[in-house]
Amino acid sequence: MDWDSFAEWGEKAARWAQDYHQTVKDKPVRAQTEPGDILNALPELPPEQAQPIEDIFQDFEQIVMPGITHWQHPRFFAYFNANTSPPSVLAEFLTSAIAAQCMLWQTSPAATEMETRMMEWLRHALDLPTGFAGVIQDSASSATLAAVLTMREKALSWQGNQQGLFAQKPLRVYCSAEVHTSIDRAIWVAGIGQQNLVRVLTKGDWRGMDPVALEQAIQSDLDSGLHPAGVILSVGGTSVGGTDPVEECLKVAAKYGLYTHVDAAWAGSAMICPEYRHYWQGVERADSIVFNPHKWLGVQFDCCAHFLKNPEDLVQTLAISPEFLKTHGKDGIINYSEWSVPLGRRFRALKLWFVIRAYGLEGLRTRLRNHVNWSVDLHDRLATEPDFEITTKPMWSLWTFRYAPDGAVDLDDLNLRLVNAINDDGRIYLTQTRVDGNLAIRFQAGQFETTEDDVSMAYDVITEIARSLT
Repeated sequence: MDWDSFAEWGEKAARWAQDYHQTVKDKPVRAQTEPGDILNALPELPPEQAQPIEDIFQDFEQIVMPGITHWQHPRFFAYFNANTSPPSVLAEFLTSAIAAQCMLWQTSPAATEMETRMMEWLRHALDLPTGFAGVIQDSASSATLAAVLTMREKALSWQGNQQGLFAQKPLRVYCSAEVHTSIDRAIWVAGIGQQNLVRVLTKGDWRGMDPVALEQAIQSDLDSGLHPAGVILSVGGTSVGGTDPVEECLKVAAKYGLYTHVDAAWAGSAMICPEYRHYWQGVERADSIVFNPHKWLGVQFDCCAHFLKNPEDLVQTLAISPEFLKTHGKDGIINYSEWSVPLGRRFRALKLWFVIRAYGLEGLRTRLRNHVNWSVDLHDRLATEPDFEITTKPMWSLWTFRYAPDGAVDLDDLNLRLVNAINDDGRIYLTQTRVDGNLAIRFQAGQFETTEDDVSMAYDVITEIARSLT
């Protein structure tokens, strides 16, 4: 294949993508293959000679696609959605064609300056104070790692990168049990250690951190000669939407001079709607905030918005500037590679620009509000069924339930069989979690093209398959 034939195949790929998105609703949501099916269909050795693009594309359809779980299916109600939209796909196509390496201002000024402006647009959409600056990371996991490294360096007076953690007092980081496991991984990678991630008790319907217990944990560590370093808060945790009382917890952290990071990877998108902002009241006190436009705003993976009150702290933690990465003779520039762990950077801001312009903030708000309202309606319907119990109430569009018919003995086994049967059926896709040690089934609506009928259909599928098991 060469550039002379590229346009023909590019057009075919665009037509294929259009057809895929317009017909994906007719496919089973989850891949129906068995382990090894795709691997065994692929040759063990690479070809020695070039092969026709026609054959490659045909194998893509016949080998690859049967093993794809359709994240863009309108009845994908599992995990959190990894969304896309037509303008995002178009922008990603252009990004791939340009193939710029955007690590420095000089390696693509447009990418750097658009990233600055797009983060300003998102800051405005969330109504964050003008003092916050932003950077686009690949994922919330990377943003959280950057935040943990920064809280480590600040706690060690900026000597951790040079001296390591040897002979230092153990650093302590505080969070609730509702945070994402990416926090655990960040603690590992930062060298702080799992034993020094302190799980603070939760309380209330939001399953949020108890601020009194947080202060007690910090004070106890100080009395024991340990070194508190930071607090990580959850807004819309993955399991059940666990949300900490942000303002109260940040006040405690400020009292002890601790660096703070708010993980709102999923629910942060909802904060473009003013009526949901009470869930993170006081967030302007945080040092670091993260949310993923690729989860709920129609911007495809990867695109993570990371806001910082004092970006100088992050730059001091991560920046390395050998001579070959310096830009001489230009003042006031930003090199975003100094704001993230990877040196290499993609042109992620372009798809934000396309999507926000193509739908407008009000168009995006309407989609979010619909998802929440339709999900709450489904919750209300299932709550009236006598053989179902609601285990956690809706946090935005996420809630959990259990099938609990009279006479059932092992509800964990029954509900695991139910979620497996639902996913094998293929009409919708759900996942399970645990609530207070008991297995429960999650529901969340957030796919960009989901309709009210798609969400309503979930009620029919859930009740039909549940009753077929008993």
